[in-house]
Formats: sequence, structure tokens, C-alpha cells
Amino acid sequence: MLLDIRRTAGRWGLVALLLAFPIYFSAHDLITGYPGYAHGHPTRVHDLTYLGTNVVQGISNGAIWALIAIGYTLVYGIIELINFAHGDVFMIGSFTGVSVWSGIGLGLATSTLGLVVGLPLALLVCMLVCGALNVLIERVGYRPLRGAPRLAPLITAVGFSFILQNVGLLWRGGSTVGVSDLIHENKTVVQISGVVIHRADVLSIAVTIPLVIVLGWFVSRTRHGRAMRATAQDPEAARLMGINVDWTISLTFLIGGALAGAAGLVYALYETTIWYLQGFEAGLIAFTAAVMGGIGNLRGAVLGGLIIGCIQQTIDARVGPQWTPFFVFGLLIVVLVLRPQGLLGEETREAG
Repeated sequence: MLLDIRRTAGRWGLVALLLAFPIYFSAHDLITGYPGYAHGHPTRVHDLTYLGTNVVQGISNGAIWALIAIGYTLVYGIIELINFAHGDVFMIGSFTGVSVWSGIGLGLATSTLGLVVGLPLALLVCMLVCGALNVLIERVGYRPLRGAPRLAPLITAVGFSFILQNVGLLWRGGSTVGVSDLIHENKTVVQISGVVIHRADVLSIAVTIPLVIVLGWFVSRTRHGRAMRATAQDPEAARLMGINVDWTISLTFLIGGALAGAAGLVYALYETTIWYLQGFEAGLIAFTAAVMGGIGNLRGAVLGGLIIGCIQQTIDARVGPQWTPFFVFGLLIVVLVLRPQGLLGEETREAG
């Protein structure tokens, strides 16, 4: 009885908490208003355009975190390992994407047709490179330690993270590198009730949605996807049923790395800057998204990424970027206190 009450209170408490942010800022914008201009003069505007802009930018930014978070949640769901090198695989994806599109001659003067052909090619190369890199990490670093104490693969993951950071340092140097704004990210695509949607927003969402849909179909409808789910539930029972567990785990790392590579390319086009430490921050945010949504749950990873993206953009614009980590991780703590398995997560199998 008490457990049911606690679960209900936690569930509805989270709903109330998540709704509190948009309700508060909506009321603030309508009643107090926000700084704007009318007929060339500064004034206070009383509408929801500012909040709509925050949400659009948050969704496009959160879509990138969602792609990275899926990699964390896939690997944890199948072998219960936090792959701390995953954020740096994402960084390698950004570096690879910039190298590929520079190598095939894409630039500011490239025609629309050239970009339509060249960028999907760069995306495919990024996904293949990062997928193969993730499989290599699993084969060399994690598979030999599968029966070892949990601390061993965890330290190995941290070690691979530092190795990839140094690869990035040698590749592009220690300073932030500006890249060509191929898509003219700030160019307006459409304006809805004053809310401007830019090319960068469309790119992020247009890449993320098909990849998430295809992944959901693959995991739920294909033989290999069913093998992944069986391995996640009980690897020993899956092995007894004739499933090649090692191959299935490698496939999981391949998919997670490919999505990180796609996110890396989108990030480079979205931010127009790359550097060798971007994977650390992105990995931390994406891991937070995966935990918040429910580690091991694909929909939870996407939901967590979108929520964190919206919170980041809203707090950055209204309170200040120095307060963003406070709100993001504060929300994570509250979520885990009220619902330890995350927003959409379920209890996972015990490691044996």
C-alpha cells in the first residue's frame, strides 16, 4: 500500500515538476513580459514568442543529445556498462565529418545540389568510422574483461576516453577550430507566430527522427533486434537459445557508435566549431539524459535528451549559462529521488 502511494506520488510529482518550468515562464512572459522592440523603440513584449523560440532551439539541441544518449543506453542495457569513451567517439565523428567534407571539396561556394550529395556521404562515412571505432573498443578493451570485477571495464572506459581525447588533440590541436557554415545555419526556413525556425534546427531534427525511427523498428521487428533484447534480459539464457552473444554485443556497439558519429556531424554543422574536449561535455550531458529518461530505455534516452535541451536553452537565455548545470543536474537528482529508474525506465536484471 505504502509502496503504491510512493510510486503514484513520485509519478505525479515528476509530471508537476516538468510542467512547472513552461507554466512559470509562460505566465512570466504574458504578465511581466520580456525585452523587445516595437517601431524601433525598446519595450516589453507580452506574448509566448520568446518561450516558443526557447523550445524550438531546445528541441533541435536536445535531438543531438538524444542521439548520443541512445548509445549510452544501448550499451548499458545489454552489458550494464557505462561506456565513458562514448562522448569522445562523438568527438571523433565531428572531426571525421569536417575532414570528409573538406576532402571532397564542400565549402561556402558549394551549390545546393553539391551539399545534398556531399553531406549525406559525409554522414555515412562518420557513422561507419565511429561504428567501427566503437566495435574496436569493445573487442579490445571490454570483451576480455567481461567476467572481471565491474571496476576493471569502468577504468578501461575512462582510459579509452583519454586516448581518444589525445587523438583529437593531435588531429586538430588544442584550440577551438571554426568550420565552414555550409548550411548557413541561421538562415530562416519558416516563421510561425513570430517563432523563427532556422536551417540548423531543421537539420538536427531531420537527421535524428529517421535514425530513431529506424532504430526502433530494427530493435522491435528484426531477428537481430530480438537477439539484442534477449541478450539484454538474460545473456546466459540467450546463449543457451543459440544466440551469438558476443556478436550481438558488437552489433550494439556498432549501432551506438554510428549514432554518435551522426550526432558528431550534425554538431559540427550546428555549432560551426569543434575541439578535442567537446566529447567530455557532450558525453556528460547525454549520459545525464540517458539516466534521466531511464538508462536502458530507448524512448527514455530521447525524452531525456529533449528535456535537457529545452532546459539548457531556456536557462541560458533567461537566467544565464552559468546556472544551467545547476538546473539540469538539480532536476536529475529530483527525478532519481522520486523515480530511481528514471522517467521511462524499468528495473533491470541483476548483474551476475
